[in-house]
Parts: sequence; structure tokens; C-alpha cells
Amino acid sequence: DTKRQTKLTTIIRNSMLRHKLSGVGAAMITPFTADGRVDYKALARMIDYVIEGGVDYIVALGTTAETPTLYMPERAVIAMFITNHIAGRVPLVMGCGGNSTSEVLDQLREFDLRGADAILSVTPYYNKPSQEGLYQHFRTVSEHSPLPVILYNIPGRTGVNMTSETTLRIARDFENVIGVKEASGDIEQMQRILDNRPEGFLVLSGDDGITIPLMRRGGDGVISVVANVFPERFMSCVNHAKAGDFDTAEREYAQLDEAVKALFEEGNPVGVKCALSVMGRIGDTMRLPLVAGSEKLRAKFKRLIAEYDLR
Repeated sequence: DTKRQTKLTTIIRNSMLRHKLSGVGAAMITPFTADGRVDYKALARMIDYVIEGGVDYIVALGTTAETPTLYMPERAVIAMFITNHIAGRVPLVMGCGGNSTSEVLDQLREFDLRGADAILSVTPYYNKPSQEGLYQHFRTVSEHSPLPVILYNIPGRTGVNMTSETTLRIARDFENVIGVKEASGDIEQMQRILDNRPEGFLVLSGDDGITIPLMRRGGDGVISVVANVFPERFMSCVNHAKAGDFDTAEREYAQLDEAVKALFEEGNPVGVKCALSVMGRIGDTMRLPLVAGSEKLRAKFKRLIAEYDLR
């Protein structure tokens, strides 16, 4: 009876969480001061900006946060700062990933995850595990995570693609794995997950540009880079899609399309910080090996922001 009750409680919790984590999650940047330290004042302003812009939840310490350049103690402080500044206004997903399974378990132990609703865990990068290696990695993460897990597949950065079969195997075998952020760019791979997923399993786009097409096929939303910069305009597109009005969503997105493409021209989050700097919201300081956006990119954002009234 106790086991059955625990399972029922988990199912209800996960169902509520899946509802909260559909729509748009803003993949937060990490602003830096001119001398390269974390700019917590700017980070607080950015959190307020995206929440006021209507995002459904925030994702901390992902790719867009320049997490590989953050020391582990910095990550822990940023995690705590973001949790405290959100103060329960929106749900929070915390990035916990790496290419060593034991290091991911260290993060799960060392980060204060009490204010987070789920973790986002990327496929191990550089060492190119097999599909069985990916399965065993996420089995171990699932067993040790105190929170529900969202998988993150981004082969363009990690060097390995987690196939739809592996994603579905993990989804079926581990009930606390509640979704996937799919950034493979392969819409057919995403469709196979959509067609065969367990009930309630979230399928989130990892590419802003295919959010509306994925939602048209039954996807649940996006973990978004664009939401850092143009949250209100992007939320309007996605809210139309959530309501089933995909034609309006696509018409509105067309006004953003050129700016979205520009955000990725010189890499992420170089473009995001460049655009936000042009808008006067943060400085454009990056940590090496990333460098600030070029003057050509700044000029492009000045033109696009004026042309499409994106402020």
C-alpha cells in the first residue's frame, strides 16, 4: 500500500510539473562585469525582465549561461542566487550535466536544489558514449536525482546524438525522467518521440526556430534563447500556438525570424549578449574562449530592433 501510494504521489507530482514546464522556459544568460566577474545585479535585472515578459519558467546553468566557463563554486552560488531572486514567481529548472557521470552526481549533491522543480541534464559531451552508455548514464542520474529529470540532446555541441529509441527507452524505464529538450534539429526524430512517448512525457524544442512547427506536431514548447532578449514578443507567438492558432503564431514569428537567426550567427550566447548590450540591458563581456559580438553584428541588431520595434 505504501509503495502504491508513493507511486501515485509521484505520478500526480510529475503530471502537475509537466503542465508547469510546457510553453517557454528562458535559458538564462550569465552577465559578467567588464573585468569578467559574475554581474549579479545584471542577473537580477534579467530574471525580472524575462518574468515580466511572461515566460513560463526559467532554466539556469545551461549552455546559454556559459556554464563550461564557470567554476563549480560559482555555479553553486549562481544556482542559489537565481533561486532566491525568482522567489517562487515561476518554476525553476537547474542544469546539472557533464561528461563524467560521477561529476554529475557531485553536482546533484553539492547544488542547493531545494528551490528547483526539475533538473536539465545534457548528454555527455566529447567522449562520445554509445547509445547503451547514454542509457546507463541517465539511469544513474535518474537513480540519484532528488528532482525530476529533463534530458537534453544537442549533438551539434556534444558530438553524440541520442536516438529517439534511446530517449523512449529511458522515458519508459524511469518514471522521474519527465521530458526531453530536443536540439538535434531533426524534426523526424522528434516526431518519432512524439508518436511513441509515454503519456505526459514532455517534448521541448531546443531550437527557437522550430518551436512552432514542433508544437504544430504535438510538441509542448521550447527551452528558449530568444526569451532572454524578446520575451514578450516570443511569448505571444508561443501562446497562440498553445491555443492551437498556429497560423497566427507563424505570422507573428515571421516578424522575429531575422533577429532570431542573427542571435546565432556568431554563436550562442555571443548573439544574445550582443543584442542585450545594444538594448542597454547588460554589457557584452564573454569569458574566453568566447569573445564579444562583432561591430557588424551590433549594427545588424541596431537595424533589426528599430525595423521590427523589438525593444
